[in-house]
Amino acid sequence: MTTLVVHESMFGNTRAIAEAIAADLPGHVEVVDVTDAPTPLPAHVDLLVVGGPTHAFSMSRAGTRRDAVAQGAAHEHEIRGIREWLAGLPRTPQVTVAAFDTRVAKVRRFPGSAARAAGKVVARRGLGRVVAVESFYVEDVSGPLLEGELERARAWARSLATAAHPR
Repeated sequence: MTTLVVHESMFGNTRAIAEAIAADLPGHVEVVDVTDAPTPLPAHVDLLVVGGPTHAFSMSRAGTRRDAVAQGAAHEHEIRGIREWLAGLPRTPQVTVAAFDTRVAKVRRFPGSAARAAGKVVARRGLGRVVAVESFYVEDVSGPLLEGELERARAWARSLATAAHPR
């Protein structure tokens, strides 16, 4: 199995989740920042895992990324998010896709999620077969991740391996 994990991470929390997921996936796994993500997807990718922070109940936008930079995120993260990257991908219906997000724990009951929004875009645009979406939680906008979230991400990754290649 060949997996591409694409993440958008403003403060490092989403990247940490992406790396934890990658650590427990079988086969060849590549982790890339969305600013370096390939378009189109390489033909050999079996599983695409895409993740980003939830901004204003969905995937980030140029304005919400500017706001994050104003709050201390690195300037290069303002350029492109998973929303724009997914919009630029051609149809790839053979790929299995999982989406995750990071979001502030105190609003976990609020509607909206970058992972669910990404999953809807993938399905609507024919970018693959969505098998899972998941949220991971941070203490505040800039983090840190809540205790146990990295372990939960690794467990989720193991479930993805089964979903990507059911027996």
